Amino acid sequence: MNKLLSKLLHSTVGADLRAARQDIRIAPARPEVGPYLFLFAAALSAPLAHAKDWPMWGGTPDRNMVAQAKGIPDDIVSGKFLPKTETIDPKSTKNIRWVAKLGSQTYGSPIVAGGRVYVGTNNEAPRDPAQTGDRGVLMCFDEKTGAFLWQLVIPKVGAGKVSDWEYVGLCSSAAIEGDRGYVVGNRGEIICFDVKGLADGNAGPYTDEAKFSSVDGKPIALTDKCADIIWINDVRTELGIFPHNVSSCSPVIVGDKLFVATSNGVDWSHLNIPAPFAPALIVLDKNTGKLLGEEASGVSKNVLHASWSSPAFATVKGQPTIVWGGGDGLCYGFDVEPYKHAEGFQALKELFRYDADPVEYRTKNGAPLKYATHDGPSEIIATVVVQNDRAYMAIGQDPEHGDGVGMVSCIDVSGRGDLSGKAIWVNKDVGRTISTPSVADGLVYQAEYKGDIHCLDAKTGKQLWVHATNSRIWSSTLVADGKVYCGNEDGELVILKAGREKKLIGKVEFYTPVYCSPVVANDTLYVTTHTHIFAVGK
Repeated sequence: MNKLLSKLLHSTVGADLRAARQDIRIAPARPEVGPYLFLFAAALSAPLAHAKDWPMWGGTPDRNMVAQAKGIPDDIVSGKFLPKTETIDPKSTKNIRWVAKLGSQTYGSPIVAGGRVYVGTNNEAPRDPAQTGDRGVLMCFDEKTGAFLWQLVIPKVGAGKVSDWEYVGLCSSAAIEGDRGYVVGNRGEIICFDVKGLADGNAGPYTDEAKFSSVDGKPIALTDKCADIIWINDVRTELGIFPHNVSSCSPVIVGDKLFVATSNGVDWSHLNIPAPFAPALIVLDKNTGKLLGEEASGVSKNVLHASWSSPAFATVKGQPTIVWGGGDGLCYGFDVEPYKHAEGFQALKELFRYDADPVEYRTKNGAPLKYATHDGPSEIIATVVVQNDRAYMAIGQDPEHGDGVGMVSCIDVSGRGDLSGKAIWVNKDVGRTISTPSVADGLVYQAEYKGDIHCLDAKTGKQLWVHATNSRIWSSTLVADGKVYCGNEDGELVILKAGREKKLIGKVEFYTPVYCSPVVANDTLYVTTHTHIFAVGK
């Protein structure tokens, strides 16, 4: 794996944690932005059908990577660069509607909602010439043409690799609801923003955007190409969170609540947990950013590396439930309504827990197995997917740890007494992974870090087929238009026929690795490479 890219989830440099509680800030900064640099755009003639948007990671709160779509072409040519530029020649492409330039590293899978596309990247292709240097950036593009609309620029936390790894940018995917969006910034802040940016004025109540992106303390000149921040909650300092390497989570919205994982984890030594009592999962008021509650299940005391997984939501047998994979390797179910804990704070009631690591990954001959060894335990980095009264999950580790034993589990989350939180089946044919599964038509599609795509029977867990891509996979599978899509580190988009029999439809070559997951919205496929986003469609 590319060494620079593998650093996304691994740290070697220490840093002190400053964990003083602070009041919620209602939003900082935004930079002046120069002319947009999108590579080319072909206008679409048909109106956009927002009912088929992809407004959050996983598309829906249950996080299942399945999209309604039709007519997505298989014959795709990504094109060639114009000489001595990073601009794709539109004449050299096929079935590409538009392409937009991103930074030099992109890990934030795209979100498509309300006619806009949002992507987290870094600042190595700055839209604002006054805003150069290492930053996290959320870019917003026009869904129809790919035109650059605005950006949110976030300075680094200043802790080095241990909490905000250099040049990985903004790794989270946003969540969009109506005229507001929510994202976890690279500094661990939870940020609410206006989807239109400053183009329609400053919506408030936060009005100090000019300072937010400032590195030297001098306010940034604001333009209509800047983000409009509604509120910010700096939970890293308010709650004493110690994000390991990077803050990475896509929030899930449940009514007026926003559920977010904190990325709390180990320090540079990978032996110490600086904040063992800090929450790994929290809930905020989506309107104000106020903290409403936190998990009290002790996840951080037992964290293996960090709690990066995004929470899912589903109503199971009448019980509204948050289902979430912890950095301790356990899957948890929580009630959405906080209660008053015996110690006086508002906590999330635990409904069930399931250890996604089998006993033999935890101990051997009565002794604990070490983490980051081939046969040792793993955390849940991928997102847990909920379908009906079942939850599907896979375990894995920082890609820099290499291959190792893994497992896919299907558990009961129905709340039916002793059944809830118990395994229906497990499959150990799948090794370590950071990829979220897709569940469709009685099948589970699960990518594995070493480069294989597995198809399992959703009822039994039996492996039906496996396809070797011969390249490392960070991307999750996506099922749409009767096909399974998945990107790999060699910059290939692999397209397979969805079904119980394996059939390779084709591979599309891109110039740089595909670490983000493909998504589909409004019958358009979005493929995000390390440096560009491609809108694919007839």
